[in-house]
Amino acid sequence: MSQKAIKHLIAARTERDGLTETGIAGVRLFRATCEIPCVPAVYEPCVVAIVSGAKEAVLDGQRYLYDKRQYLCCPMSMPVKAGTPMASPERPLYGVLIALDQRRMTEMSMEMETAGELLSPMKGDMRAQGIRLAAWDVAFTEALQRLLELGRSQTDTAVLGEPRLRELYYAILKGEAGVFARQAFGAGNAIARSIAHVSSHLDAPISIDDMATRAGMSRAVFHRKFKQVTTMAPIQFVKSMRLSNAAMKIASGVAVNEAAMDVGYVSPSQFSREFKRMYGQSPRQWGDAQQSHLGAS
Repeated sequence: MSQKAIKHLIAARTERDGLTETGIAGVRLFRATCEIPCVPAVYEPCVVAIVSGAKEAVLDGQRYLYDKRQYLCCPMSMPVKAGTPMASPERPLYGVLIALDQRRMTEMSMEMETAGELLSPMKGDMRAQGIRLAAWDVAFTEALQRLLELGRSQTDTAVLGEPRLRELYYAILKGEAGVFARQAFGAGNAIARSIAHVSSHLDAPISIDDMATRAGMSRAVFHRKFKQVTTMAPIQFVKSMRLSNAAMKIASGVAVNEAAMDVGYVSPSQFSREFKRMYGQSPRQWGDAQQSHLGAS
């Protein structure tokens, strides 16, 4: 079991740049053969594993550059900027995107605690918990290779996809980012539930008081704990999520006003002001630049 074997499995099944479905829900392969600068994105709960090249993510000003030595673990929806700073035809980037299912991860976290696998104190900076990098270990490598090998047979994928995905989840929960992930998916993590609610209701009015009430906390306590987990104040997080989602829509060709409404803005002028403040260009200018970049590549 090796990263080299995983790379061969991915390369054999990715005929073009971008994402490729595997037939297993939530597991997608990706390839990049050109440099892509960091652009707004929203990472839903996921693990991103690179076997060739390097990928970059920026969360609230903190840069994460990772390659085959470390995989990225993001157990809660996060507004980021992401890119492939060193990809080229000579040095293509190959990787896997594994969505982390909330229900399954929570159930497994609770099973581990029931079996006596108690959470240990987390090492490192508690204020930077939106994303963690974790070293590849033997269990993660073996589980990922076994999962991707199923792609050789549609029947194997249908029959064994679920248990092998569960095996990979278990390797993640036992790995270097395991405590971090289990804290996010634990039954008592009110902040994670609050973030999930925000992520799925961006088009509706969202107040900090409502978020605090959902979490069962006072506004002051909620604000402090939320910033510990995400590095951002709640209102800043909501704004970043909305603008990141809107930027992705505009880049894909959605009209500016439609994108603004889709993420909860009722005032086009307010949307334009806040978008320009975050990205340095008006929404229309930014969208035109992204379309030009895609056309050039």
